[in-house]
This record gives sequence, C-alpha cells and structure tokens, in this order.
Amino acid sequence: TDFLIVAWYVPCLASLETLEELCRKENLRCKSIGITNRNLKSYEVEYLCDYKVEEGTEYYLVKWKGWPESSNTWEPLKNLKCPLVLQNFLSDKNEYLSRVREGKALKVRNHVKALKPAVADYIVKKAKQRIALQRWKEELNRKKNHKAMILVENTVDLEGPPLDFYYINEYKPAPGINVINGITTGCECTDCPAEKCCPKEAGFILAYNKQKKLKIQPGLPIYECNSFCRCGPDCPNRIVQKGTPYSLCIFRTNNGRGWGVKTLQKIKTNSFVMEYVGEVITSEEAERRGQLYDSQGNTYLFDLDYDSDEFTVDAARYGNVSHFVNHSCDPNLQVFNVFIDNLDLRLPRIALFSTRTIKAGEELTFDYQMKGSIDLTSDSADGLSPSGKRIRTVCKCGAVCCRGYLN
Repeated sequence: TDFLIVAWYVPCLASLETLEELCRKENLRCKSIGITNRNLKSYEVEYLCDYKVEEGTEYYLVKWKGWPESSNTWEPLKNLKCPLVLQNFLSDKNEYLSRVREGKALKVRNHVKALKPAVADYIVKKAKQRIALQRWKEELNRKKNHKAMILVENTVDLEGPPLDFYYINEYKPAPGINVINGITTGCECTDCPAEKCCPKEAGFILAYNKQKKLKIQPGLPIYECNSFCRCGPDCPNRIVQKGTPYSLCIFRTNNGRGWGVKTLQKIKTNSFVMEYVGEVITSEEAERRGQLYDSQGNTYLFDLDYDSDEFTVDAARYGNVSHFVNHSCDPNLQVFNVFIDNLDLRLPRIALFSTRTIKAGEELTFDYQMKGSIDLTSDSADGLSPSGKRIRTVCKCGAVCCRGYLN
C-alpha cells in the first residue's frame, strides 16, 4: 500500500531562550540559533545587555551565544575580546540618548555608574533586532535563485523581520490554477533573433536591443525564448527568466511607509530590475482578501488583466523582494507583461523595468495604479492594475505630482 505523506510547516511558537535551553540539555547543535561545535561547551559573546561600575572597575552584562539569557553574567571589560560588539553597545546607547534629547548634541559622560533600565532595555532590543535581521538576510539569500545579493537594513526603529512572509522565486498557484501550460515547442534559432524567433511567432517584435535593454513601449507584451528553444543561456532574448541582476537592500523607511527597497548598484534606463511574484488566485478570492487588506491599509493585490480579469497575484504572504517595493506617483519602475514557458494570456508574468537611470542607493518605486501605460490621459490602466479598493489609503510618496491617495 502506498501512503501519501503531507508535511505541514508552521512557525515555531517556542521562544529562542526555550530552544537554547532544550538544545543545551539534550547536547544538540543548531546553527540557526547559534549552537555550534565551537560554543557547545565554551562561551562566545553574542551581545552586551547592561553596564555598571563597581569599585572603579567597568563591568558588562554578557549574553552568551547559544546560551539562554538565564546564563548571562557580568564580566569585567578586560575579559571582553569583542571590539565590534562593544562598538554596537556604545552606538546603541548613544543613539537612544540622542533620541531622548530630540537630536540635540550629546555629551557622553564617562562617570556614569550604571545605565538606566530604559537604556539597557533599548540596547537589548536593538541587539536582538540586529541578530534577527542578520538571520533573515541569510535566509533570503539562501532562498533566492539569482546571483545578486539581498541586504537588510533598519536604522529607523526596532521593527524586525516580518513574521508572516515567505520568500518565493516564482508564482505560487492556488489549487486548480495552472501557471505552466505545457508548452512543448520553441524557436529553432541558433542566433536569436531570427525570422521565426518567439516574439515573431506571437505576432510582436523582439523586446530588447543589442545591449539587452528594453526597446518596446509600455503596454506591449514581452515574449522571451523558453526552455524548448534551441538557443542557449546567453541568448539576448532571455532577460527576465534569469532573475534580478542587481544587488538590492530591503530597508526601513523613515517617513512611515514601512519597508522599502533600494538598489546598491547603478541601474541604466530600460533595464530589467525584478519580477513581481506571489500567490496566483481567482479574482473572487482576491475580492474577499481585499476587504481584509483594505482594513489594514495594505496593497498587495494585482489583477492579471492583460487579456481578461480571471486571476490576481497576491504578494501579501508569499513573494520576493518586490513585496517591499513602495508606491510612488512619480516612479522609476514600469510594469510589463511577460510570456516565457506559459503562453496563456490570462497568466502573464509581471516584470519591473527602470524608466530612467537610477543611482546606487536610490529607492525603487512603481505606481500601484499603473496609470499611463500607453495613454497618459486615460483613467483606466492598461496591462496591469491593482485590484479595486474600497477604503482610500493616503499616499506618502512625497512626489511633486503626488495624487494624495494610493487608490
């Protein structure tokens, strides 16, 4: 008899301290929570929790890596061989005091005998956040399928990684939805684009020039060579399928827009930047979810309305870096519909291309309304548009031409 085994993955409800105590008790190693062969029987400073001076000697309260907080100990400064950890401790302390004094010049006093509880509490929270964000960054880079790096940065508040977000590289179809239509043929080109290359077969022109930059107008589809084409991986008509070519940073914005994404490299005009992926659901399911997202002020639903309005992409729980890209009424990214291994016009892939040169360190944005895909005076969006929302969300993009609302 054959048995079907179904694996369920749920977030661990045990605290990090509980897991550390369990691993120590059972003599188990767990790299993800910091217990390794190196420190199973030894001690390594993870972060510093507090500070005091007794009889002229400076002491720091140490959290040991892979050990529960119940094992924290006070150690004299001379015993600490961790300059970076010390630097983080002092930096976090000064940052907290600067904020308390509303940005006024801070004069650090060297005769402080002990930290106030509020200062020590902030330092611990900041240290835990730093560790959590580092682990999240490592997780994102393990799961991504492209060569470019993903960084994470929060210098604004104590917000840590999102608790209910799962990184994916391609569409996650809901039951009953097929995002691969079983294509079995491709072009016979040995040097694309030839007369019978994929775009020509579909009735359109090649989307890219010799520099692999976009040359078509918004609203027109992109047909790339697929897995059955004779051309190799260096084919100039294989761009979106190779994934994000730029190192990007998910960062915390300082004006209440939550997380955002900035590029760490210069991006030239008309370059492919990233795909927008998520769950592919029916429009009926999108309407149901949309009511919940409206109440939360979130915008993650995008209708796949290139040819019809049967399906929607929901990037709320499942997505890639594009999940964190913010809206702007004056964006530097533009949406295009892409067809590769699925030629079903109801299910295009969503690609974001640069509309202008984007400097290293600049935030990436796109227009959630997608106005002006072809007709700048049109009130309807061509190609791709967000699902209709019932509660108006205030826009904080700061653009000169800001419309005031996201919807």
